Amino acid sequence: MCAVAFLYVSMVVVKEKPYHQICFTISHLHTSSRASAKQHYKMLVLGGGSGGITMSARMKRLVGAENVAVVEPSEMHYYQPIWTLVGAGAKTAASSARTTASVMPSGVKWVKSKVQEINPDKNTVRTDDGTEISYEYLIVALGIQLHYEWIKGLPEAFEHPKIGSNYSIKTVEKTWKALQDFKEGNAVFTFPNTPVKCAGAPQKIMYLSDAYLRKTGKRAKANILYNTSLPVLFGIKKYADTLWDIVKNRDLQVNLRQNLIEVRADKQEAVFENLDKPGETKVFEYEMLHVTPPMGPSLVIKGGPLANEAGWLDLNKDTLQHNRYPNVFGIGDCTSLPTAKTGAAVAAQSAILNRTISKLLKNQKPDKKYDGYTSCPLVTSYNTVVLAEFDYNGQPLETFPINQAKERRLMYYMKADVMPHLYWYGLLRGLWGGPGPYRKLFHLGMK
Repeated sequence: MCAVAFLYVSMVVVKEKPYHQICFTISHLHTSSRASAKQHYKMLVLGGGSGGITMSARMKRLVGAENVAVVEPSEMHYYQPIWTLVGAGAKTAASSARTTASVMPSGVKWVKSKVQEINPDKNTVRTDDGTEISYEYLIVALGIQLHYEWIKGLPEAFEHPKIGSNYSIKTVEKTWKALQDFKEGNAVFTFPNTPVKCAGAPQKIMYLSDAYLRKTGKRAKANILYNTSLPVLFGIKKYADTLWDIVKNRDLQVNLRQNLIEVRADKQEAVFENLDKPGETKVFEYEMLHVTPPMGPSLVIKGGPLANEAGWLDLNKDTLQHNRYPNVFGIGDCTSLPTAKTGAAVAAQSAILNRTISKLLKNQKPDKKYDGYTSCPLVTSYNTVVLAEFDYNGQPLETFPINQAKERRLMYYMKADVMPHLYWYGLLRGLWGGPGPYRKLFHLGMK
């Protein structure tokens, strides 16, 4: 299957122009602007991340490029799942980046502004330069907010050595530097007391760091600790059992219900609160510290009419349509959907959402339901992955006719080499994804 999948990806990539030509060509094909006057679009997409670009590509085919606009201030677009490998020195930060111009669907209006306010009662959005944009249909894909500042001592602690975070392009290379510079002592990895995107990533870098320290002969002098706010190592038992075996066999220390509340970078100390005994804290000295920041809903959504009580975009979990505003939809990390926030979830959601909108445009009822499919390729070394796939109910929803709870080289190859190609040349162009996107790839390879 792997060879077939790679052949398929290769055929797609070969058809493309060289990267520098792609950037030049696409940047001249789409329409970009600083919004300066009142504008109206049939389909307005908020956010130019994975979900926003994917849905704008699909909506272009559905309603025409001239009827679609994307509001996104950033000049760069990142494939964030690869940052786990960047932090471990297996990939470069540059490999995760493309210009936003190069991934924006040709012909759609790119509004290079930040969303300031959404008024669904008037079907309008206001940007940070004061421009009002009206819409017939709205797709919200504003992602999740990182809050390093919720931890005392951050983000300023990143100015010191020995501390990094794979969750930001500004700090991911600091993780690799801290790992390279490690001599002896504690290597501490954290998981915050909030929802996070890619909930497996905080422990992936622990496994990779362990592998690197073994490879470089430093493991005997290292004490590797994973301090997580969660009461479990991983939420799905089938995969958690495997991970607990790995932790035991590699002499990794897991401390449950420990939440990072302060970093004293000048002393190389990290302070954790015991969530089962509020007010009780413990100080850990570190030679290396990897911080997974607390995260929360987009501030544009939180507290507004589109939010639920917790601040997330309030969606019907089956159709991805808003529960109170029928012309509003959402995708990805900003939503209330009760599943893990991953890129694979975006891929699965994109096809369902496209189907929902296409039916509504024809005054028909949605006929496809999102089952909560999500996936977490748990990187356990520089050549192995445990591929976790599951649904809303936490039940495994697997692709391959093998035991996916076992560490496999094939799955690492998919994570490190196949998936980035499918992301850039498939998902972002609206050409790949669906209920169980890995399953779709597998079935394609078997035909």
